[in-house]
Parts: sequence; structure tokens; C-alpha cells
Amino acid sequence: MQSLDPRRFLRATFDAAVRAADPVHGIRQHLPEKPKGRTIIIGAGKASALMAAAFETLWDGPMEGVVVTRYGFSVPCKHIEIIEASHPVPDEAGLTASRRLLRAVEGLTKDDLVIALISGGGSALLPSPAQGLTLADEIAVNQVLLASGAPISAMNTIRKHISTIKGGRLAAAAHPARVVSFVVSDIPGDNPALVASGPTVPDVGNRQDALALIDAYRMNLPEAVMAHLESSAADGLGPDDSRFTRNEVHVVASAAVSLEAAAEEARRHGIEARILSDSVEGESRDVASMHAAIAREIATCDRPFARPVLLLSGGETTVTLRAKGKGGRNSEFLLSFALGINGTDGIHALAADTDGIDGSEDNAGAFADGHTVERMRKAGVDAKSMLMQNNAWTAFHATGDLLVTGPTGTNVNDFRAILVRKPGSDRG
Repeated sequence: MQSLDPRRFLRATFDAAVRAADPVHGIRQHLPEKPKGRTIIIGAGKASALMAAAFETLWDGPMEGVVVTRYGFSVPCKHIEIIEASHPVPDEAGLTASRRLLRAVEGLTKDDLVIALISGGGSALLPSPAQGLTLADEIAVNQVLLASGAPISAMNTIRKHISTIKGGRLAAAAHPARVVSFVVSDIPGDNPALVASGPTVPDVGNRQDALALIDAYRMNLPEAVMAHLESSAADGLGPDDSRFTRNEVHVVASAAVSLEAAAEEARRHGIEARILSDSVEGESRDVASMHAAIAREIATCDRPFARPVLLLSGGETTVTLRAKGKGGRNSEFLLSFALGINGTDGIHALAADTDGIDGSEDNAGAFADGHTVERMRKAGVDAKSMLMQNNAWTAFHATGDLLVTGPTGTNVNDFRAILVRKPGSDRG
């Protein structure tokens, strides 16, 4: 056991989780019958280009369509056009993409089939302001949401009520064609109506829910946005709307599946794995404190799990911005975690975003252990100060502990792996 390289081991579990999020298997299981009419492909999200390429390999009939993904996440396709746009803050390219998707489903008949490839990130990639609102309003809303500390489910509940494409409106525009949606979930609980704000899935909430969330998180949104949300124009399309009767929705990849794959990889190396949860939410630094407390308990008392053990968790934490530092929710989690295990031997951790990009920089996440804080001090970095400044990237960059993978082409959100071994293992 002492010959195990902790970082190589943790990276192997991350890679296994990402492989499990490949949508090919799930799409293959739920391929619909070929239609009498046309097959139109639409999609949005960080994994949409990979999903489009996967669909092209599985579908042997004619097809056409367009999907939008984040800049740098494009994958070559033969029949499906890939558009790139900005994430996490919308831009003009995203606005153009939204219009293209809506045009792609115009004038269809009941004999046509629409395949929707939806994944996390689609909310920002599909700006389509409601009547009376502008792209600038959507940008302002996204900036407030990102700084609020609200969970992704709350953000998307608000977004879908100020849009002409989210909350099932894209599928409604395709009526009377049948719409089959394949969803790669980045939402804790895997509710497809909330992934990418559900452009092809009917709304399960209402504008009163959106207003309550705005109040609860003390969001200061543009006056025009608030006026819209307070009017009946913001009402959504419910599940009982007849335009959704023939449609299907399939979740083809999720955090739960990826964590199981990571656990299996750990066992292949002779390490028992425990999945704490696939739907963890909350402030990153606070979630980290809880994880650190569990890891310390195992390292020092061999409870609640026996060493060696790999702790796994997923979901999506949030960061309430207190300063303009560099980083993302996974690196912030890990910096707080490093402070929580400071000086404790035998603990190694990796926190990363499965899409390969954590927040504002080009890293997926970072590594930490019980001696990370000391290494930062020797590099001239104060870990506590960096955490207070939301500057986790700078801290881990100083010690060479960043994980850089490049875009993975998928997205099932946060991945956290914590290896706890017996004290002295680090010196073995």
C-alpha cells in the first residue's frame, strides 16, 4: 500500500469519473425510431459538442442541426454545426446561437423528430431575453447569480423565467414535432427541468419561486427584470401543456454514475471507497470544513471508516464572492480543506470540475495534503488570506499543485476524492 502514488491514484479516479460521463452508452440505450420526416439535432451545454459527435456515430439516417457549446469545447462533426459562445457570462455569440436553435425547429410537422442534446452550462450559452429585456439584462442577471452564493438549481429557476428559450420553450417551438431530449446532468438530484434551465423540459416551478429566491439571496437585479418577473409574462409552461405529450427525456450521464466509476477504480487499486453523496450543495469553504473533519477523524481515530479509504462526493457547491481573486468553487473548496487538515499526515485530496475548467482560469482543480499550507507559506503565500480573497488559484499555482486537464467535453459537475491512509504512509 505504501508504494501507491497518491496523486496518480487520485487522478486515475478522476479520469474514470470523466470516462463514465461519456454520453454514448446512455444515448445508445434510448435511441428513438427513425421518423417519417426530418431528424433535427439541437443542443446546448459544455458537453453538447461531444454529445453531437456521439449521436452522429449512433444514427445511420439523415440528420441536420446545430448545437452551442463553450469556447474551446468544440468537437468536429460531419452533419451537425457546432457554435461556440461564452460561459459563464453570456455574449452576442450565445444570443445568435439561441436564434439559430429556434429557427432550426420552425415549421416542423408531427412526422419530424427533434433530438435535443442538453448539458450543464446551457443556461449561459442560450441567452434569449424575454420581451422588453435585453442581452445586457441577461448578462447582469448572470453576474448577480454567480456572485450570490445561490445553488445552481436556484439560479436556473430564475433564469428560465426571463427567457424565450428556457423552461421548455425550445421544445414548444418545435411542436408538433416529437422531441427526445438526452441530458447530461450537472444538477444535484438530476432534475432534467433544471439542467441548462430546461430548454426542452416543462417548468416545474413558477415565477413566485423565482421571486422568493431573489429575496432569499438578496439579489439586486435590474428594474426591467424585476418588472418582468412580477408580471404574468414570466409564467412558465407546465408539464400538463399538450405540446409536451409526445416528448421523452432521458438522463444519460450524471454525478452518481461517475462517482460509482471512481469507486470501482479505487477498488481496482485495492482501496475501499465510500461515496458520501452525489448531490452536495452549500458554500464551498463550509462544505470543505465538513469533509476535512471527516478525513481527520478517519486519519486519527480510524472512524467512521477504516483506513485506507477513499471518500468521494459530487454535486455543486457555490462561492459567495468577497473579492476579485482567481479560482473556482473546486479550488476554493480545496484551499479551505487544506487549512482544515493542516499538519495531519496521511490525507491527500483532489477537487476538480469534470468539465476540465474550474471557474475563471484554465485548471480543472487542484491537489492538497496535510502539508499544503506549509508549502504555501514557504512559497510566500498565506493560505488564510488567499481564501478570504477568493484567490485559491494563486495559492495552488504558487506550489505547483494545480490540476490542468483541458476541456473534457462533458460536465457532471464537482468531483471530490479524499484518500486517507495510516499516519506515516506519506513517508513510505
